[in-house]
Amino acid sequence: MDFLPSNISAYAEAFTAPESELLYQLNRNTRAHIMAPRMLSGHMQGRFLSMISWMIRPRRILEIGTYTGYSALCLAEGLTDDGLLITIDHNEELEDFARSYWRQSPLQDKLDFRIGLAVDILPTLNETFDLVFIDADKRNNSIYFDLIIEKVRPGGFILADNVLWSGKVVEPVKPSDLDTMSVLAFNQKVQDDSRVENVLLPVRDGIMVMRKR
Repeated sequence: MDFLPSNISAYAEAFTAPESELLYQLNRNTRAHIMAPRMLSGHMQGRFLSMISWMIRPRRILEIGTYTGYSALCLAEGLTDDGLLITIDHNEELEDFARSYWRQSPLQDKLDFRIGLAVDILPTLNETFDLVFIDADKRNNSIYFDLIIEKVRPGGFILADNVLWSGKVVEPVKPSDLDTMSVLAFNQKVQDDSRVENVLLPVRDGIMVMRKR
């Protein structure tokens, strides 16, 4: 996921607002104790998600893919006083880890953790969302998009992570590489969808930013 020279990345991070002590500890302990720590948003992307949330000031946020709860805390920073973030993940084994950090945050009451498959939970949500963050299994990105697009208010935003897929999107793809094929198909789907305006940002592993028209 290192698209920029390491010295440029280090410089950019040095001139980005630091993560809070709680986020630092969550970041550190995820990397030390949890499998696949590259799934963590981390300092730079976390501050980007927080900045987007503060810009929008959403009342309702939906996150698909919780992992250890770092991105949820970042996104929740910009919620309105009566705001709520619903986050969905199928891995119940990480729930206690995530909640142990959420309990240390003043935002804990704004976080609603739903355990289960997103394809089952999304149709049951009777909310209109201002901001959606898709960061789960890439093979279902297009399905998640279809399930949530009508639940996003006009002018609302959808973010999708890992849309550059470690640079594999610009390399020859084997038909057996279903993850890369899915990312490519999702990116094209968004590009062709007249319901959204989109920009693909090369932040970390790529973030597709979509505004619903």
